[in-house]
This record gives sequence, structure tokens and C-alpha cells, in this order.
Amino acid sequence: MRFVRAVAPPPLHTHTHTHTHTHTPRYSQLAAARQSEKRLHYVSAWPQRLLICATNRPTVLLIYRSQELTYKYGNLSDGVCKPGYAAAKMTAIYPKFIKPAPMFLDRNFKRLAKVNSYLPPFGFKTQERIIDSILTTTKNYGLGEQLDSRSCKRCIIVGNGGILSNKSLGSRIDEYDVVVRLNEAPVSGYGKDVGTKTTMRITYPEGAIQKPDSYEKDSLFVFSAFKPLDFKWLRQMVFKEKLKGTEGFWKSVAHYVPREPTEIRILNPYFIQEAAFQFIGLPFNNGLMGKGNIPTLGTVAITMALHNCDEVAVAGFGYDMNTPHAPLHYYETVKMSAIKESWTHNIAKEKEFLRKLVRANVITDLTNGI
Repeated sequence: MRFVRAVAPPPLHTHTHTHTHTHTPRYSQLAAARQSEKRLHYVSAWPQRLLICATNRPTVLLIYRSQELTYKYGNLSDGVCKPGYAAAKMTAIYPKFIKPAPMFLDRNFKRLAKVNSYLPPFGFKTQERIIDSILTTTKNYGLGEQLDSRSCKRCIIVGNGGILSNKSLGSRIDEYDVVVRLNEAPVSGYGKDVGTKTTMRITYPEGAIQKPDSYEKDSLFVFSAFKPLDFKWLRQMVFKEKLKGTEGFWKSVAHYVPREPTEIRILNPYFIQEAAFQFIGLPFNNGLMGKGNIPTLGTVAITMALHNCDEVAVAGFGYDMNTPHAPLHYYETVKMSAIKESWTHNIAKEKEFLRKLVRANVITDLTNGI
């Protein structure tokens, strides 16, 4: 549902006559028709159809876009990718949402006005030189020729939640064009529930897989920075340098990433900024990292997908605090009760945002955990 302020159009041109009309029945019908035409004026405007009620004063209308979306996508069979679907649904609940936003940084990254004046994690200010040296070496800035050439992409973000266990969703997850996984969540041994396909794995130094032989064979290593030090770590991974000191990290980090530079990408920090301030409504804190203003990586990944995929699904999202003995993650025995109040995240506000997306059919939740 979208609010639109409808501005009344100028009055229809009517001829001014010096003589007086006699009110014959025919004239009365004509006048009534003109008045009716003036009151109701239809305007068709893409991307949304606006029904503008042209009364003599501006009015605000509640407008449903669902009929238009049904008309546009209703005839497509199940499983057929719907071009522009997620963005159209998103625009209905976030009118300022604009789809174009590159998934990864490329050599022209300094032109990204929305992020070049913010420090990590909301931008890359002060890190331009190091990013330049990394991107010069990685040489690739997309998903790969095959996926980049697709006119319509269906993407799924696979969370790490225990809710994935015993759902047998693996084959369904693998049907998506782009399968996004997060941090160290394993695939080997869990294929029945989480699938075996990985297009990309989004992570940061403390979240990256630490055992080189635990990486899947083919996937992009997508780096998301949360502090300036993270870029220094990435440069050492890209250039296969020995890690020099781990001070400044909040837990142990990977010392080696078994990926060629051409398989490494830098996630556009705009998705962290947009998720935090425009979607979830976290404290701005002068654009700096602070208490409770960092979105979780899962929500950042969903934000990325809304800009770069035509359909977006999720699985393995949602923490149910009413079941303290349920597994927190699908790959370990830690229980839900182990969750402590986070300093950096606002889980309650984030859940509210994700539920809004599910209710508006912007995203599909395969595990119904949100």
C-alpha cells in the first residue's frame, strides 16, 4: 500500500460565451458529463498506476499496487522468474527504494556518493588506497559471466538457524540461481537440509571459515567490512601474506583464505548503511558504529539481494526465544538460550523489518521463522 499525494490538475478548458444558455435537457446532460469528467481523471504512470481523483482540492489517496502486480506477474507459471518483482513489491512499502546499487565494489567505487563520505561499516572513507590495490588484483567485480548475463535472477539467502534442521529443503534451495551463505555455516554433511550449492559466502575476518579444507570448491568469497582494520586483513588474504598481528579483532580470525584473487569480492557498504538507517531505523550516531546500530549480516545480505535479484527468498532465519532448548544453529548443539543481548545489533527492530518484508511478499521465507 502506498500513499500518494494527488495534485488536482488544472480545470478543463471551457468556452466563455457572452450569451446566456437556456437550460435545455441536452445542455444539462452535457454540463453534468463535463463535471463528472472533471471530478474523475485517470492518469497512467509507470512504474505505478495512479488513480488521481481530480476534485477541486488536493487529496491523499491510499493506492493498492497489488492489482497491477497481479496483472503483470499473474500469468507466469510457478517457478518462472518474475522480472523486477522484489523491487516492485519493495517500492510499494518503501517508496524511496531505488533498485540500482552495485553488489560489489569495482574500480569506479570512489564515485559512489552515498558511501564515500562514511567510515566503515557504512562506507569506505580512509580506506580508498587499500581498496584500490585489492581491486586492481581481483580484476573481477560481478557474479561471473553466466549469472551476470541472466535477465532474471532468483536468489536465496541461507541463514544459519537451527530451524533449517530436518526440513529437507536442500533440493529446493539448490534450485535458486544464486545461493548466498553466511560466515562459517557448513554445507558438507548437511546437504539434505541446506543444499549443496553456494554461489557466494559473505563474511568478515572474525566470521570467516578458519580451516582451509572446510571451504566449498566453487564459490565467491565476499568480504563485508565492519571496521578499517578489516580491509588490512583482506589485503593480506588477497596477496597471500602472513597475517601480522590480530590485535583489534574481537575473536580469532582466519589466517588463510583458499581463494584466488579473482574469486574475491568486496560487498558494497551501502547495503549496511541502507539496512541500518533507512529500513530498520537504527540510531544514526553521526554515521559511526555505535551501540545497537549495526544490522546483522543476514539482513545486509537480504538488502543486497533486493537491489540485485528479481525474486528473493530466505531460509534459516529467526530466533524463537520461546524455545530455549532448540538448537541455535543447524550445525552445532548450542541452544537458543545462549543468545545474549547484543551490543551491536537490535534483534527486535530487525525482526520487525524482516516481518514487514514477509507480510508484503517482498521476500519468501521457506522456513517460516521470521
